[in-house]
Amino acid sequence: MATQEKRALLVVDDVELNRVIVREVFRDEYTILEAKNGKEALEAIEAYGENLAAVLLDVIMPVMDGFEVLEILNEQNFMEKVPVFLITAECTEESTLRGYELGVMDVIERPIIPHIVKKRIESVIELCTMRNHLNDQVAWQEVKLDEKTKEIQGLNNAMIGVLATAIEFRDCESGEHVKRIHDLTLFFLNKTAFGKGLKAQEIENIATAAIMHDVGKIAIPDYILNKPGRLTAEEFEIMKTHTVRGCELLDQIDAIHHNSVYRYAYDICRHHHERWDGRGYPDGLKGDEIAPWSHIVALADVYDALTSDRVYKKAYSHEKTMEMIINGECGTFNPLLIQEFLRFSEEIKGLMQIRQSGCRDGRRKKNQA
Repeated sequence: MATQEKRALLVVDDVELNRVIVREVFRDEYTILEAKNGKEALEAIEAYGENLAAVLLDVIMPVMDGFEVLEILNEQNFMEKVPVFLITAECTEESTLRGYELGVMDVIERPIIPHIVKKRIESVIELCTMRNHLNDQVAWQEVKLDEKTKEIQGLNNAMIGVLATAIEFRDCESGEHVKRIHDLTLFFLNKTAFGKGLKAQEIENIATAAIMHDVGKIAIPDYILNKPGRLTAEEFEIMKTHTVRGCELLDQIDAIHHNSVYRYAYDICRHHHERWDGRGYPDGLKGDEIAPWSHIVALADVYDALTSDRVYKKAYSHEKTMEMIINGECGTFNPLLIQEFLRFSEEIKGLMQIRQSGCRDGRRKKNQA
C-alpha cells in the first residue's frame, strides 16, 4: 500500500539549534525545509510555492529579516494560501501588531513548548487546508456555472436566430438580412459614440436582439408580406402591426424574459420604425424618446432594405442609398447618427459587400448541390 507523501514545512531561523528544535517537533508529520535567512526563505518559497503546509519565520536574521520577508509575501498575496507564523524571543506588542498587519496567522514566543506549539500550528494548518479546499471548490463551481450560463445563453441566442431566420424565409429572404442587421448594429455601437457607456456584453446583446426586429411579421398574411406591388393603405396598416405583434410574441415566450437580450429585443421590435421627427409608428416617438439601439436598427434596416433585392424592387447602389437616406426619402433619423453614417460610409459599404457576397456564394453552392 502506497504511503501518502508528506507535505513540506519551511523553518526560517539563523540559529541552527532553533531549527533543530522545530524539526524534532514536526519531523514525523512533515518534510522539514530549512533556511538561515530571509533571502534563502524566499528562494524556498519560490521553489515550493503553495505546496508548503506552512512557514515558521524568525524575526531577527541577517541578510533579510522576518518583517522584510513578510512585506514581500504580503504583496504577493502568498499568505492567502499558506499560513505563516512568527517565532520570536522578542514578542513585543509593536512586533506582534506589525506581524498581524502583514498577514501572519499567529505569533509564537520562545522558548518553544513542543506539544503546545505543535497543536497550535497543526490546528491552523488544518483550518487553512480546509479553507483552501473550500475556496477551490467554490472557484470550480463558479467556472462550471459560468460555462453553463454561457451554454444556455448560446442556446437561447441560437433559438432566437432560428426564429428570426424563419421569419425571413416567409419574407422571401435567405436569412442573411438579419445577419446584416446584426453586423451593422454591432458596427455602429463599437465604432461610434452611440455605444459609449455600454459594456462589450451589452453591445453583443443589443446586436443579438437586433435580429429579432421583424419577428412580428410571423403574424402578417403572406399576400401582404410578399406582395410584389405597392401596398394599399389598408394593407400597409396591417403591415405596420408587425411591430406590436412582435412584442406580443416575445411576451408569450416566458423563457426569454430572463434572457439578457429580452429588454433590448422588445424595444427594438416595437420601435425600429419610429422616426426622429415623430412620424414613425406605432407610438409616434420623437427625438431622444427613441432608444439609441432602436434608432440604430431602424437606420440599419432601411439601409439594408434599399441595398438588397426585394420582391417589390431591385437593389439600389450604396451611393444611391446614401443619397436617399440623407435626403429624408425614408424618414428622418438622428442627425448625429446620419453624421456617423457618412463618416463610416466606405467601411459600411465594404462590410455589407462582404456579407452580401458571402450570401451569393452560399446560394450558388446550395443550387449546385
